[in-house]
Amino acid sequence: MISFRVPLPFVALCVLLGCVAFAQDRGEGTLDPAVPKDITAAQIIQRCTAKETEVQAIRRGYTFRQNIKAHTIDGDGKVASEYQQVADMHYDEKTQWSKTVVFAPQPSLPMSKEDLLDLDTRQSFTIGTDELREYNVTYVGQQRLDELHCYAFDVAPRQMEKGRRYFQGRIWVDDHDFQIVKNTGKSVPDIRIQHRKRVDENLFPKFTTWRELIDGKYWFPTYSSVDDTLHFAHGDTHIKEVLKFTGYKGKGL
Repeated sequence: MISFRVPLPFVALCVLLGCVAFAQDRGEGTLDPAVPKDITAAQIIQRCTAKETEVQAIRRGYTFRQNIKAHTIDGDGKVASEYQQVADMHYDEKTQWSKTVVFAPQPSLPMSKEDLLDLDTRQSFTIGTDELREYNVTYVGQQRLDELHCYAFDVAPRQMEKGRRYFQGRIWVDDHDFQIVKNTGKSVPDIRIQHRKRVDENLFPKFTTWRELIDGKYWFPTYSSVDDTLHFAHGDTHIKEVLKFTGYKGKGL
């Protein structure tokens, strides 16, 4: 489903913790809800999903390094627990994205399988032709990200199948390459299981992921950050994360 609507005032999300210089400088202009004059929302999404399908196929031919740092913050602003992993990533037809871990100190921040899946798949989030059928995509306006003129869309799953993870949030599609250059949102659903005397909760933070132009043609994710407070039944947890994806290299190069 693709539709138009006038969005509520949008507060720019730009949580930059040691970000790559390019992403740091990519300031956001005012969101203009005007409908594009020369192209429809449906045509933008059609071109974007086709291009994203191509980009993801090309990206599978690259290797890169993934650096994850996550930590919780206590009431005094100090690090309470942390998780870190550095791994070299490559794509394999049988195992999808595979990793060779090169650094992983003993974590003090416990991670669920859903947390780890979120961290490992955030770098490859896309809405290609196959993914589009699973989402409602709503046009919200035009916005400039630094020198890029972009179309902004809100994205939400049409329905959620048990055991599957989805993205819910906003994407920005540049008007030249028709590729996603930024997305902000979260993985859904949050998980709450009611037992007789307790509730098991697994909540997921909001994140923002930026892409950069690699080899002058394809927009690949290079940086993702989190600065969010999760509201558990037992109390709030302030969490920060930084994910960096560096050293993109085409196989055989």
